[in-house]
Amino acid sequence: TSGDFTSDSSTGGGHEHLQMDQRLLTAAASGDSTSMKEMASQDPSILLGTIPAGNICLHISSIHGHQAFCTDVVELEESLLAALNLEGETPLLTAVTSGHVSLASVLLQCYRAPGLSESILEQDIRGCNALHHAIRNGHRELALKLIEAKPALSTHVNIWSESPMYIAALRDFLDVSEKLLEIPDSAHTGPCGYNTLRAAVRNGNPVLAKRIMETRPWLAREADNDGHTPLSAAVCYDQIGVLRVLLEHDCSLGYELPRDGSPLLSEAAIGGHIDAAKELPNHCPDAPNRATKGLCWTSLHTAVWYDQVEFAEFIMRTSQLRKLVNMQDMDGRTTLHGVCVCVCVCVCVGARVCCVGNNLESVLSLIRN
Repeated sequence: TSGDFTSDSSTGGGHEHLQMDQRLLTAAASGDSTSMKEMASQDPSILLGTIPAGNICLHISSIHGHQAFCTDVVELEESLLAALNLEGETPLLTAVTSGHVSLASVLLQCYRAPGLSESILEQDIRGCNALHHAIRNGHRELALKLIEAKPALSTHVNIWSESPMYIAALRDFLDVSEKLLEIPDSAHTGPCGYNTLRAAVRNGNPVLAKRIMETRPWLAREADNDGHTPLSAAVCYDQIGVLRVLLEHDCSLGYELPRDGSPLLSEAAIGGHIDAAKELPNHCPDAPNRATKGLCWTSLHTAVWYDQVEFAEFIMRTSQLRKLVNMQDMDGRTTLHGVCVCVCVCVCVGARVCCVGNNLESVLSLIRN
């Protein structure tokens, strides 16, 4: 028998829910359409039965990738396409998460029937829709089909604030990203306050970064939860190509300071990223080189603190930056208070040290030792 009616209402689709007949479960798992049709001919309601996880026979056959069974059962009862299991998955979502791309494409066509198209937009209990899962699992062609069928999929974000566009950028899917950028209200957020431009920066993709700057330039000024913008991330990751694209599109970005008040040149100093430091003056000749908070260190202070000797040498060999050796922090200390190696650098390049801080004796003592 097909079992007794239950009061379980966790599964969608507008059905009262029956316990699934074991014979139907076996047929769905094995892809036995013949047996399924025989059972349905005797009792059509048997197709509505569920198992404890909320799955119907169409979910089960989708898990196993039985395309013929799926199309056959949909012909008999197309409303099964709208059924949700306890994970909040439609059969389409189940097919995508199970990696059955061809089956998912076939099911997608089935959802075009009247009254079913909105089910394409269903999100699972973690807020992910079919497009999230298709992109995350690397199914680019399926993702493009989903976007074409239901552009509104692009507007959803999951519980981690991940949008399909962010995941596409993270996966370096340029074609998918470009399609999503064409949708005016598509979401572009990511976790931790990141956005799709930040993902392009992380991957060092200047082509995608340029496309984003052409369509959504304001993303370059959006700071993450730690106060860092995509531009400061480009400096930290030493992504010169992306850094150049951002500054070519808007050189004023080079003058902005993160929440901690540390200039981009100091961000480069932390990692010893000399190439990034060389790129900045090409677009911002007078880019900031002193922090605005805390001790207000110069970029040379920062380089010395992080033991970036080569970066310190770069500063001393750059005429417009050499002045930093004599600049003091809020305590009146120059870089020479931090480490004596800078004195050697100064001697090597012939820089004249005219100011060494408020306490000359302490510096001289440090140098002697």
